[in-house]
Amino acid sequence: MEQHEWNVTAEEHGERIDKVLTVYETEWSRTQVQQWINHEHIKVNGKPVKRNYKVSTNDHITLTIPEPEELEVVAENIPIEVVYEDEDVIVVNKPRGMVVHPAPGHRSGTLVNALMYHCQDLSGINGVIRPGIVHRIDKDTSGLLMVAKNDHAHESLVNQLKKKTTKRIYKAIVHGVIPHHHGTIDAPIGRDYTDRQKMTVTEKNSKDAVTHFTVLETFKNFSYVQCELETGRTHQIRVHMKYIGYPLAGDPKYGPKRKSLQINGQALHAEILGFTHPRTGEDLLFEVPIPADMSQQLTFLRSQ
Repeated sequence: MEQHEWNVTAEEHGERIDKVLTVYETEWSRTQVQQWINHEHIKVNGKPVKRNYKVSTNDHITLTIPEPEELEVVAENIPIEVVYEDEDVIVVNKPRGMVVHPAPGHRSGTLVNALMYHCQDLSGINGVIRPGIVHRIDKDTSGLLMVAKNDHAHESLVNQLKKKTTKRIYKAIVHGVIPHHHGTIDAPIGRDYTDRQKMTVTEKNSKDAVTHFTVLETFKNFSYVQCELETGRTHQIRVHMKYIGYPLAGDPKYGPKRKSLQINGQALHAEILGFTHPRTGEDLLFEVPIPADMSQQLTFLRSQ
C-alpha cells in the first residue's frame, strides 16, 4: 500500500480536506479523494473525518492508498497505426478521439484495448489498466506515443522523460495572430482551484512547466505553431497557450465558448517523437504528418 503524510499550512487553514488533497497531487480527482475519506483511508491526527472536514493549521493528514482493484481489460480488434515496433518498444500514431487507457466511462475502445490485441508482451509496471503506457496524450489530441513492451524498456523510457532527454514536438492551430516568431513559456502548472477538471498556471502546489514555440504561419484570426515540450505536464500546451492569450482552436476545455473551426476537439497533433532505444542505445526519431481534419482547416484559413 502507498502511504502519504502532510502537515496543514496556515495558508490552507479552513479549506475542505478533499480540496487540499487534490491540490497536493494533481492526478487525484476530488471524487477519488472523497471515496478514500468515506472508506477511512484518510485520517487527520490519527482519526477518520468526514469529507466536508475543514482543516486547521498543523493538522497531520495521513493517506493510505489501497491496492487498486484489478479490472479485466479486454483485448479488442481495433485498427491502430504502428509506426515502429521491435521486441522492446512500439510507437503508434493515435487518432483524435481515442482514449489512451481504460477509465470510468471508457472501459473499451481505448489504445490499451487495441494494443493488447496487437501484442501480448506489454510492460506490467503500470498494472492491467495501463500496461506499457509510459506517457499519455489527451483523447482529442492525435499523434505519436511510445509504449514499452517489457519492464526494462519501461523504466528506461520513464527515466528519459524525467531527465528531459526525449524530443516531443507538436503542431497546433491557435486563436489570434502571434506577433513574434519564437517564444518560451516558463510557467508552473497545477490544478485549477475553481474547476478541478482543469489545470492552470499557478505558483501554489504546482510543477515546473516549459514550452518552446515557433510560429509557422499566421492568418486573419489564427496562427499555426510548433510547440516543443521541455516538460510534460497534464494539458501543458493547452494551458500554456491559453496563458499567453492564444488558446487552441477547437479546445472545449480551454478555448473560447464559441465554435471556432470545424474540428472535433483541439487542433493539436504530436508530430515528432524522439528517444534513445532502451536496449541498443540508438537515437530514434519518428514523424507523422498532421491529420486530415487539421490539414483541411489550414487550407481553409489560407483561403481567407
